Amino acid sequence: MVRHGGRGWHGRVLAAAVGVTAVAAVTSVWTAQADPSAGHAARGSASASPSAAGAAGGGEPAARVPVTIAHASDRGPHGVNITIDDGPDPVWTPQVLRVLADNGVKATFCMVGTQAQAHPDLVKAVVAAGHRLCDHTVSHDTTMDKKSEAYQSQQILDAEGMITRASGGVKPQYYRAPGGAFTPYSRTLAASHGMRPLGWNVDSKDFERPGTAAIVATVHREVAGGPTILFHDAGGDRSQTVAALREVLPWLKQQGYSFGFPVR
Repeated sequence: MVRHGGRGWHGRVLAAAVGVTAVAAVTSVWTAQADPSAGHAARGSASASPSAAGAAGGGEPAARVPVTIAHASDRGPHGVNITIDDGPDPVWTPQVLRVLADNGVKATFCMVGTQAQAHPDLVKAVVAAGHRLCDHTVSHDTTMDKKSEAYQSQQILDAEGMITRASGGVKPQYYRAPGGAFTPYSRTLAASHGMRPLGWNVDSKDFERPGTAAIVATVHREVAGGPTILFHDAGGDRSQTVAALREVLPWLKQQGYSFGFPVR
């Protein structure tokens, strides 16, 4: 998985969330067959186990799902998964939702906790349209795998709570580490809360705004290599993403793909 660095917008999100992070730090501690994070060593000082962290968060942890990173589609070998990261955003998320609805496509929205908290109406709109939710941490820190387990726990579990509250009680079904910065600890923690770790196969590169044609060409070229496609609905001007989705979704149908959700 490629890490996305240099995101000024996420720096601002991180700054907005730093107060929450500091409090939590004080009070506690791909291909579809491959697991690229298996070689990561858990970092940070000793802390509560994922199951203990779940209990500390209140209530019983959700039924466990596999800790391996999901890429496959629940629609089988001819299925694709559309995933939308970093929102919700009041300008771009409604436009993405409109394009998805126009094409009869369901997607998985990997939401940043502070964004969900700021725009609960959009989280509810995503759920009402039949899409699924994914935890994308509180502040989108792409260096999470170099941070303590206490920090990883705070980022994942606080975001889970923010998204669940914003949705009106619908919990995220997946966890996607920012920039693919998974660790064995973060995968186990997420799975213990019923959130399957979620990777991607096709990075559309839309975040870099290379032009609509380039985004479309990337999907055309790479989708044969795996079903889970990464787009973004926040972090800046996403007009190229919206335009690319208008082209990509009908094209995928013409190629015989069906649209599903990542396996759990």
